[in-house]
Amino acid sequence: MLFRQLYDNETSTYTYLIADENSKEAVLVDPVIEQVERDLKLLQELGLTLRYCLETHIHADHITGTGKLREATGCEGIVPENASVACANRWIKDGEILRLGAIELKAIATLGHTDSHMSYLVNDDRVLTGDSLFIRGCGRTDFQSGDPGLMYENVTEKLFTLPDETLVYPGHDYRGHTVSTIGEEKKYNPRFAGQNRASFITLMNNLNLPDPKKIAEAVPANQQCGKLPA
Repeated sequence: MLFRQLYDNETSTYTYLIADENSKEAVLVDPVIEQVERDLKLLQELGLTLRYCLETHIHADHITGTGKLREATGCEGIVPENASVACANRWIKDGEILRLGAIELKAIATLGHTDSHMSYLVNDDRVLTGDSLFIRGCGRTDFQSGDPGLMYENVTEKLFTLPDETLVYPGHDYRGHTVSTIGEEKKYNPRFAGQNRASFITLMNNLNLPDPKKIAEAVPANQQCGKLPA
């Protein structure tokens, strides 16, 4: 398996390139519109065919590159079930498995940051957690139908029940971290360690964070697969 973690500095977003080295089929998870040329160049250099662009959720902090990548490569755009994205090719359901040669990506519904959010377990040894679980943190729950109670339940019951050695690759990082493990996050993540559902809800409801800079343009654009409103 070819696995690359790519970074957008402006929005602190991780995009993941995953490919089967035999079939040369690839998927990009959470592509960023400003990085489309970088991603296309890398695909070409590695001799890969982009089959899918896969979203963890409808992002509020960056515009997806799926629309441009689909125009350039003919790939399919896939979003979580119940996401309001009429232009998507497919909506992936909880428990559904996306296959690329010998690679399996299993969708795990991890609602809470938004009301349509998926994490993706890759070949049972690493999980792409989107904005549901960060390294020593988690995504916010105060807009886009966020729900802190749901986030606590999904992280603790679906992600923290994976084997401790499972690698954690988040959708963002703001402090220079690149990878963690489920065991580490259960032990050291201050949002969850020592918290119960009620205390987590209180914590999340009192973060008082400013809105993401791009929320006004990003959400409607991402509902159109990255197309900016006219």
